[in-house]
Amino acid sequence: MAFRVYTKTGDKGTTGLIGGTRVAKDSLRIEAYGTVDELNSFLGLGTDQLADPAINGWILEIQDRLFTLGASLATDPEKAPKQKLPDLHPEDIEWLEQRIDEMDDKLPVMKSFILPGGSVAASTFHVARCVCRRAERLCVHLVNQEEFVAEVVLKYLNRLSDFLFVLARYIVQQQGAKEIPWRPRL
Repeated sequence: MAFRVYTKTGDKGTTGLIGGTRVAKDSLRIEAYGTVDELNSFLGLGTDQLADPAINGWILEIQDRLFTLGASLATDPEKAPKQKLPDLHPEDIEWLEQRIDEMDDKLPVMKSFILPGGSVAASTFHVARCVCRRAERLCVHLVNQEEFVAEVVLKYLNRLSDFLFVLARYIVQQQGAKEIPWRPRL
């Protein structure tokens, strides 16, 4: 029998964590990994607006890591999963840092805050950055509720939001658009 999208087990407002535990669909853990899924979708939207094979390759790598991160968040911390799940590693964070440095070396020094925008693709990655920060805040909230979240998850999300900010700036430059500096009214 083929895999079915619907199971009907969530029709009463609960869903299953990896490990079998049922939780409310509005639980903080579900909100956290749902936000990671939302982030992943925005990354897909962003790459659909680019023809740069290098950047699109980077984003595919990140999307893979976000599935790994989501699986970590979707796992009941009290129960070991029956199957082996992929893990995030410190090298994944180092990889993001290398990409950040690679792009940042080609960008002008920021002299002020910039407004999100410049192009549709850059704006999409700015939105993704904001969703990433929300996912990070939700994971921190989980930790503050004394729920387990792997430290590498928090670090990865923090670094990924930095990556997305630099990527948006990089795309603006690549596309010949202009960054819009914030000029506060004083």
